[in-house]
Amino acid sequence: MKKISKVVKMELPGAEAKPGPKLASSGVNMAKFCTDFNAKTGDRRGQIVPVIITAYEDKSFDFVIKTTPVAPLILKAAGISKGSSNPKNIVGHITEAQLTEIAEYKLPDLNTTDIEAAKRIVEGSCRQMGVVVDR
Repeated sequence: MKKISKVVKMELPGAEAKPGPKLASSGVNMAKFCTDFNAKTGDRRGQIVPVIITAYEDKSFDFVIKTTPVAPLILKAAGISKGSSNPKNIVGHITEAQLTEIAEYKLPDLNTTDIEAAKRIVEGSCRQMGVVVDR
C-alpha cells in the first residue's frame, strides 16, 4: 500500500493542462500528469474539468476526473456569459430538455441516483444564477 503525501483538487481546462504553479504545489511529475490528463480529456477541450490528484510519497500519482461544474453547463445552455448576482434578476432561460440533459450528465457526481432529484439540484443552481427553466 502506497503512502499518500497529498490530495489536491483542481479545475483545469480540458486537454490543455500545462505545467505551472498550480501543479507544482501538488508534488507530482508535471510533464507526465499533463500528458496523461490531456490524453484523457481530449474530448472535453474548452470545458473546465475538475480533477482530484492523489500524490504518493514515492512521487507516483493517481487522478480522478469529475464532470464539468453545473454553472458553466447552465451558462452554455442558456447562451449567456454570466449569471445574475441577484437571483431575482432573470438573465436567461433554458428548456426542460436542457435541464434533463445537464442533470443526466452530472448524475455520477451528485449525491443522488434519482434523475428527478438531480433535476431539482440543477434547477436550484439555475434559480441562484437568475436562469428560468421554461416548462
